Amino acid sequence: MSDTTVLTALPQTQRLMTIMQALRDPVSGCPWDRKQTFETIVPYTLEEAYEVADAIERGDFKELHGELGDLLFQVIFYAQIGQEEGRFDFESIAEKVSDKLVSRHPHVFGDKEFTTDEELKKNWEQQKHQERQGKDESNTSLLDDLPKHFPALSLAQKMQKRVGRHGFDWPEVSGVIEKIEEEIEELKQAIANNDQQNIEEEIGDLLFSCVNLSRHLKVDAEAALRKSARKFESRFRKLEDYLAERKLTVDSATLEQLDKGWCAVKQL
Repeated sequence: MSDTTVLTALPQTQRLMTIMQALRDPVSGCPWDRKQTFETIVPYTLEEAYEVADAIERGDFKELHGELGDLLFQVIFYAQIGQEEGRFDFESIAEKVSDKLVSRHPHVFGDKEFTTDEELKKNWEQQKHQERQGKDESNTSLLDDLPKHFPALSLAQKMQKRVGRHGFDWPEVSGVIEKIEEEIEELKQAIANNDQQNIEEEIGDLLFSCVNLSRHLKVDAEAALRKSARKFESRFRKLEDYLAERKLTVDSATLEQLDKGWCAVKQL
């Protein structure tokens, strides 16, 4: 039988791992795949994760099927490099996450009971905190082990969520709104002073507070901003069509014409 026939006969997970091994073969493998490292494939992993999120947000489940496969391939890629370097393999990855899931769900795999969602969340955070300390004894802060390469909005929300579960939080959403208003005033003052460094800092504080408001309102800030960006893109494309019908472009139209067109497409 040919190599392709043998591959087809394998269970799919084993088939995928065998394909990855062939791609990394030092003699007959793909030159591009052979030269990759943990560090070089990180951007591709992030890209694939965003494409999964994009397919879900668009409700394109046919596309999601393939995107999830692409994301799984990234895990297989890391597993293969880990195995080559004697660090870990796919089986140990699966074992690690299985052990973690069992440990974090004592109400499912043990005899512990929680009467409220809050008790469940508190136990979850305690388990994760213990795991962080177990990884490194110097991990003493609640903010240790945060994924620093997260998009800024997601990092801010995760940071706020973590400390909020330990009582460091606004008790009411009204306090967050007041904080946003305070940050806007401070930004206005920085603008009035023409202090560029302070302007940047105040904009950051304002964004951080807006993320806090999103969290209090149970909205994912990253997803909300992506949806707003897509809405803007859709409307802007319609604006371009609107102008083209009038033999205009964004560059040739006056500000009044652009404003009129924008108001028109918002009604569509």
